[in-house]
Amino acid sequence: MDLPIYPIKFQPILKEKVWGGTKLMNLLNKSSLASNVGESWEISDVENDISIISNGVLKGQSIAEIVQNYKEELIGEHVYQKFGNRFPLLFKFIDAKETLSVQLHPDDALAKKRHNSFGKTEMWYIIQADTNSELILGFNQKIDKNSFLNTIDNDQIEAILHKEKIKQGDAFYITPGLVHAIGAGTLLAEIQQTSDITYRLYDWNRPDTNGQLRALHKNLAIDAIDFDLNTNKKFLSNKQDSDNLVESPYFSVNLFNTKEQTHRNISKIDSFVVYMCVEGNTTISINTKSETFAMGETVLIPACAKEVHFQEDSAKVLEIFVP
Repeated sequence: MDLPIYPIKFQPILKEKVWGGTKLMNLLNKSSLASNVGESWEISDVENDISIISNGVLKGQSIAEIVQNYKEELIGEHVYQKFGNRFPLLFKFIDAKETLSVQLHPDDALAKKRHNSFGKTEMWYIIQADTNSELILGFNQKIDKNSFLNTIDNDQIEAILHKEKIKQGDAFYITPGLVHAIGAGTLLAEIQQTSDITYRLYDWNRPDTNGQLRALHKNLAIDAIDFDLNTNKKFLSNKQDSDNLVESPYFSVNLFNTKEQTHRNISKIDSFVVYMCVEGNTTISINTKSETFAMGETVLIPACAKEVHFQEDSAKVLEIFVP
């Protein structure tokens, strides 16, 4: 059975969060009447949150089904050899009306040992930021394990966190072990490993949607923090003028404007390619198969596709694949 080659769209999986808002609906055209939607999971192979195709001849099938049915043809030979029938990346749009919890993620080795899961390396692209919006990224001083534990026990963690002002177009590479949080007023695209493991360190003493304080994970987190990483600022990649935003073992991310680049030759990329529209709108085509593609939409291109065309509209697009 040959894989149908066309731009594949999925039904967004919307997540209500105590810190969420309305930008996903108002700016990215997601469909919900809720006033606290924090995340739109665009393509997910996370257990209990498996994405379902919303267009074309594969409509109604899940990402898990098509990976299992089409294997290398869909995700690429080297990707399939490494990950098998597991789709390796998770794509989201996130709206933080309020600041998220201060958190971090384990690396592959620790996540495998504790949770039989991938670790969680991620990347953020800022789509929109309110005035004075910022991210929490690491610490503002050199700190070790014992002094960090003291700040936690004395409820003083806010004093040691590094805050980074942000603007539209900034990009950030978030490695495992980095203490971080998305600040209030931020709308972003997130690319990450397929993992939902988060260790919360501090949650602003804020009740969740059920009126309860969310669990913290100090004991799990303390062994996962990379205290050296948190002081060297290498996790920043504010590259607004670069076509290539991130190169990592897990994903490569490019940014381009469809007015300048209407043709993408992907024949030498032995991987699926995902496009996320972060500004404007256009039409995306493979051979004779076309789909409208607007800000807030995400499409999956099979690895066996050779080239992709965009209309000469003014849209900004993230291009993501496994290197």
